[in-house]
Amino acid sequence: MNQGSPEAAEEAEQGPEPPAGGAARRGKRAAPTAAAPQPAKLSRAELYKPPTSEELTQLKETEDLFHSSLLRLQIEELLKEVTLKETKKKKIDAFLHEINSLLSTIPETPETELTDQAWLSKDVKVPFLQVPFNVKGRFHFVPPAELKVVGSYLLGTCVRPEINVDVAVTMPREIFQDKDNLNQRYHRKRALYLAHIAQHLSKEKLFGSVRFAYMNSNHLKPILLLRPQGKDEKMVTVRLHACPDSGLFKPSRFHPSKNNVRTTWFMEQSTPKEGRAWGWGNMRLFVSGRDCTQCLRVGLLPPFSLGRRLVIGSNVLSSAHTGATEPPTPHYNNSILCDTVMLSHLHFLSNAATDFPGMKDGLALLKVWLNQRQLCKGLGCFSGFLVSMLVAYLLMKRKIVKMMSGYQVLRSTLQFLATTDLSVTGISLAKDADPSLPVLDDFHQAFEVVFVDPSGLVNLCADMTASKYHQVQFEAKHSMEILDDRMVDGFQVLLMTPKPMLRTFDHVFHLKHVSKLQGTCKKMQLLNELMDRGGNYVAAALPFVVSLLARGLSGRAQLVAHSMPQISEWPIDAEPPKHKDVGPLTFGLLFVPEFAASTLEKGPQADHPEALEFRTFWGEKSELRRFQDGSICEAVVWEASAVCQKRLIPEQIIRHLLKLHADIPESSICYTGALLESVIRTGKEASGTGEEAMVSVVCSYNDLSRKLWNLKELPLTVTAVQGVHPAFRYTDVFPPIPMKPIYSFHNRSKHLLLPSEEKPCPAYITPLKVICHMEGSGQWPQDKGAIKRIKAAFHLQLAELLRQQHQLVCRPAVTHTDVYKDGYVFRLQVAYHREPLILKEVVTPEGMLKYQDTEESRQLELETLHLPYLTSSLHGLQQQHPVFGSTSRLAKRWISAQLLSDSISEECVDLLVAFLFLHPAPFTPPSSPQVGFLRFLNLLATFDWKNNPLIVNLNTGLTDSVCTEIKNKFIAARSRLPVMFLATPKDQWSSMWTRERPSAQILQRLILLALESLRVLEEQLMDPLSDQDMKMVFRPPLDFYDVLIHLNPNQIPRHLESVDRPVKSVSRGVVKNSSAVNILFPVVGYDPVQLYLQDLRDAFDDLALFFYDKHGGEVIAVLWKPLSFQPQPFKVSFCLCFKLCIYPESLFSVGNCFVQLLSATKPFEKWR
Repeated sequence: MNQGSPEAAEEAEQGPEPPAGGAARRGKRAAPTAAAPQPAKLSRAELYKPPTSEELTQLKETEDLFHSSLLRLQIEELLKEVTLKETKKKKIDAFLHEINSLLSTIPETPETELTDQAWLSKDVKVPFLQVPFNVKGRFHFVPPAELKVVGSYLLGTCVRPEINVDVAVTMPREIFQDKDNLNQRYHRKRALYLAHIAQHLSKEKLFGSVRFAYMNSNHLKPILLLRPQGKDEKMVTVRLHACPDSGLFKPSRFHPSKNNVRTTWFMEQSTPKEGRAWGWGNMRLFVSGRDCTQCLRVGLLPPFSLGRRLVIGSNVLSSAHTGATEPPTPHYNNSILCDTVMLSHLHFLSNAATDFPGMKDGLALLKVWLNQRQLCKGLGCFSGFLVSMLVAYLLMKRKIVKMMSGYQVLRSTLQFLATTDLSVTGISLAKDADPSLPVLDDFHQAFEVVFVDPSGLVNLCADMTASKYHQVQFEAKHSMEILDDRMVDGFQVLLMTPKPMLRTFDHVFHLKHVSKLQGTCKKMQLLNELMDRGGNYVAAALPFVVSLLARGLSGRAQLVAHSMPQISEWPIDAEPPKHKDVGPLTFGLLFVPEFAASTLEKGPQADHPEALEFRTFWGEKSELRRFQDGSICEAVVWEASAVCQKRLIPEQIIRHLLKLHADIPESSICYTGALLESVIRTGKEASGTGEEAMVSVVCSYNDLSRKLWNLKELPLTVTAVQGVHPAFRYTDVFPPIPMKPIYSFHNRSKHLLLPSEEKPCPAYITPLKVICHMEGSGQWPQDKGAIKRIKAAFHLQLAELLRQQHQLVCRPAVTHTDVYKDGYVFRLQVAYHREPLILKEVVTPEGMLKYQDTEESRQLELETLHLPYLTSSLHGLQQQHPVFGSTSRLAKRWISAQLLSDSISEECVDLLVAFLFLHPAPFTPPSSPQVGFLRFLNLLATFDWKNNPLIVNLNTGLTDSVCTEIKNKFIAARSRLPVMFLATPKDQWSSMWTRERPSAQILQRLILLALESLRVLEEQLMDPLSDQDMKMVFRPPLDFYDVLIHLNPNQIPRHLESVDRPVKSVSRGVVKNSSAVNILFPVVGYDPVQLYLQDLRDAFDDLALFFYDKHGGEVIAVLWKPLSFQPQPFKVSFCLCFKLCIYPESLFSVGNCFVQLLSATKPFEKWR
């Protein structure tokens, strides 16, 4: 056995020498048990000796690269976690030795035709789709010539949790014949070879499972998976790769421009294994240069295809006299070449890793980075092997040196990926400029992404689409920005935070039936690609579909990505998975927020030659339009009136283009971009989700503000008008709608309307609170009681002046003035800037005046200072990120649906959602409410509330040093702080929005609900084939509660806001109207359910907790406190629901009476 054999693996597995610190640690663990270590005693000279050059280098690197020593320690701990332990390695080596012994004892088989597979046991199926079935050639099994361990295990770069050991099984030369490179003969012999091995190994007790799989889901490359028996089954997976002996094939046969799949064979109609024909008889074999150019112009072909097909056309023309009319098969050729260079790749990487301990650590970090982004599995993935070759390339080009640490390797690799587009400028590891080898341009004509291996023949990125590489490039660029940002915990967001597609992209849609891509191949004339891909219509059509979508969404989407087709492993006695078994294909769209919702797609002027291409691309949607500048241009206008409809314009584009150019029906597309927004729609007939209503409220408020500023005859001028209602920051779950009361529905009392007992409760009209700051003056009294009376006088005068000067209907009160304007009710509240300070005045027993916070002063500061600032800041955030408001509304609707809206403040939820937009790393700021809501659930469920403050840097008012100070003070004072601590620039130390709520129990409940809701939602959104109800997560589990109080729907004023809207609705005594002027003032803020709920809490607060969905809930849920049914001292208020308990005099002193709760429902009967 040579260097690559299992016998040599034990020596080679040590690979490059690890860093000194890591070696020392492993040495300590391996040493025999000794006495407890004692503190090292250092002399004074040793204690104060200057640092060594190595220590200085580490300190400098920590300061310049890691930003902090904490990041360095975190990375070191991560590397320890993902590195394979020595004890596991020994077990794996023993397993490999036994596999080697078994493979050498497998018997030979007689030679038969390739199509004669009767010698194979019925318990084993050939792991290859043999279509067409008939093929020339003969096969017989001979034991392997060599068995070599290759890949990351031998190099010491494999990472947990999935440990895969790749073993190259060299097939002897005698099983091959001439021309085995043609028509899948090599691939079928390879599959038969693995099938015979599987047949014999499956009988051995050594293995817990023997299964087949496709390597990176490439159906041309089946492999055999072996796992040990018993408890070690999940420890390792040995992957057997059958490969040819070196020098078996001439490399020149596999150049990208050469053909190895004959058209006459591929188009054969006889397919007994499948029982059907391919059915491509009516498809043209070639697309001429002219056809190809036209296809490229309309977006049907990616740019790489144009050059490739023009070469094909020229070959056809120039070689017509020789009969060489076959198209090249570069992917087919590349799949064979990959098997021939496995060992040379191992040697190449081994040489690169020699004396380079940082390479192993860097590769471990890069693999974790790729895995968190779901980029390292599937057809065309950016695999661990690929990133290893990329690091070796950077070392060869001196962009990385062997003195670098693992973290520096990570940064250098990400920097290269961020700045290098391999779909435009490929790279090569080949050192010698051999004229017989193809050049990079040859590879670019054949493949979308080009990275050539050291042999100069193999494209390592052959199966990768340009779209997938652009996704890798985007992630690398974004990751570099995060690493350079001192305000972000780079370790946590880059290496510890998963990025599934649903939370990464703004919109996601699924191609439910991938079999429809067969029609796409016919529509786009992709027979050449089908031959090249061995009939895999998914792999053949995918690059063209993605290119089509990228063209249609250019300007709207900065990234159009797709999931990588993945096929799971299967038993050896089962037929291999078909192409359609990859399941639904998922596409992700990352929008440019400014242009994603545009209703206009403007094209070239009608007399320009590009106009024809535009019309061809958009089909019947394109029409001539005259624009304001006088130009007449081709244009496409998409129908959308409401904001939520405009957000779904990309869906209209996708459905139209896929139907027009790819022959994919709309029924095969499942678009999941806005499935949750129905829970914030207002009413059955509502077409929007409330954004327009919110804008209308703000416009009316702005007009009222101007009127207040310009009021005449006020003793003091208005210095500021600040709205504090959630509608003014666009986060009111159901924004108010302009309403006019129906008089006959109410009882009348002078100039007021009152609810009628005989009729259903009137509709709930929200008072929109507005703070009016009056100017300071020496005339203001210094007594808090006098200040309240002055404010009451201002409320009266404001009502009078607004009525006289602007004909507004007003209703003054002591604490506020209600103004009816444009169908809304604004509640004006006068504020005096010194009042909070006066409320803090306390006179000591010694007669000294001092200032200290009181409950009253804190509440007034909250309402008149902090809440206006928060509303203003979040209003500005809405202008920067248009979906902030809708995201917050979804979050609040979910919390209310869980019956917890009274247990956490609205402002707290707004700040949690604001955090997602201000600190989105590792994501980009959300551009759709649904993805924002999913991230909200993830934040709630995964943030470490116990050990970290959540810092929301509104208006970038906090510096790095201040954030560090907040974290340090938080740790020092953790036991005295709220369980959910939120810090903002104006509230760094007190977390005023969470000071009183939520409690620790409520927070824990929220975390559990968020975790489960996120799991259920992501399963539903990623499973387009199941018809599931997306409102499931908005229905609370009621079996958790002790008592349920069912309410009369007629007395629920917000019944139409419920998650499951009532089938029949009753009149609520209002009509939609915003133009009424002289009316009787409507009933404002009247919600009998909330009044009943408050009564229950006042009466039974010490016995039970009450939960309710304020948005139309029909049930009040009750949870008994632990001591509710224990005997308690007698109180007069207990007479209705408690019984007297009599105890022996020895237990209690004479005269003490104790009572006990009668039943679980008796307390509430009085309150019906």
